Order: sequence, then C-alpha cells, then structure tokens
Amino acid sequence: MSDLTDYAEKSPQKKITLRARLLTARGSLTVADRAVIAAQLQDQILAYVRKIAPKTIAAYVPSGSEPGGPELTGLLRDALPPSGHLLLPVLLPDNDLDWAEYTGPLSTGRRGMREPTGPRLGVAALRSADLILVPALAVGRDGLRMGRGGGSYDRALSRLPSPGPLVVALLHDHEALDEVPAEPHDRPVHGVLTAATGFSPRPL
Repeated sequence: MSDLTDYAEKSPQKKITLRARLLTARGSLTVADRAVIAAQLQDQILAYVRKIAPKTIAAYVPSGSEPGGPELTGLLRDALPPSGHLLLPVLLPDNDLDWAEYTGPLSTGRRGMREPTGPRLGVAALRSADLILVPALAVGRDGLRMGRGGGSYDRALSRLPSPGPLVVALLHDHEALDEVPAEPHDRPVHGVLTAATGFSPRPL
C-alpha cells in the first residue's frame, strides 16, 4: 500500500518522485537508528524551546520514522512553564486539522494518528501558538515545505496572520535540501530543526 494519500498521488511527477525517495530513506532506518537520531533531535528541540521560551507550542506526535520520536510530546510539555499549553492536531474527515490541548493519554484517531482526548479548540486555535513545530519530508533553502501530500498543514498554516507564530519543521539531516518542487498552495516555514545542526533559519 502506498504511503501517499490520494491527494499526493495527483501531485506533479517531480514531487511524487522526491516524496517516494525520501519515504524510502526513512523506511530504511533501523529501530536503533531512529532511537539515536530521535534522542539527538530532542536535545536540539529542547535547547531551542528553552532559548525562545514560548508559552504555547503547537506540535504533532511523531510516529514510525518521523523525526522527533514518540517521547517528544511529553518532553515538550515538561519544557513549558506551568501556565504553558501544548496543542496537538486532530485530523478531521476532510483532512483539515482541529486542535486540542495535550493533558495526558492519547487516543488513536483517523489514519492511525495519535490524538489528544480533550475538548476540540477549532481550526483557528493554531493562531494562539508562539511556536509551531510541523512535520515535513523536506524543506528547501527558500523555506518551502514539502509534506506527505495530504494538504492538512498547508491549510492550517494558511490561516496564520502575517507576521504570525514561528513555524519550524522537524527534519532528518539529509532532508534539508537546496530546493523542493513547489505548488501554489505550499506554505513556507521560518526554519528547520535537525539532529546535527539544530535550528537553521529559512530562507537562507
């Protein structure tokens, strides 16, 4: 079964080819590789969070070979001040993202996503974050982000004001590219975080 959504399969061929190559590379990582990389990236993420001291973070729950590791949500919540908030996405039937605060155990939602169980805050809740950590398969030097192709994060990020919250993509080191194939709906990020180099601003 393809890792790509139906929407992704309609992307331009260059995007489909690059997406498949990056997913294959992620799939080749062993469990031990993932654990080492996740621990290194978590250290970089927490150092960055402590540096900018956000009060509200919006993030996601990494699964499989996604950068960050399954422990990331708990580590982020512990890094926030007592009055801080960690928002996590809830996938809606139309692939849009609702948001809820992370306060404890997660449930399994659509497409197997791990989701918070608390009250839904609405699709506009992302605007309340100081820092937004997003998944990505690659980011170019110009800051354009390429995801898995479902369009969920492009829709969510399109609602942010300008200037708005700081948006940072979590990547494996080899996924910070010179350029990625782009379409008009693709949304840029302000920077990337990798295990080897930590935070790197975009555009470069």
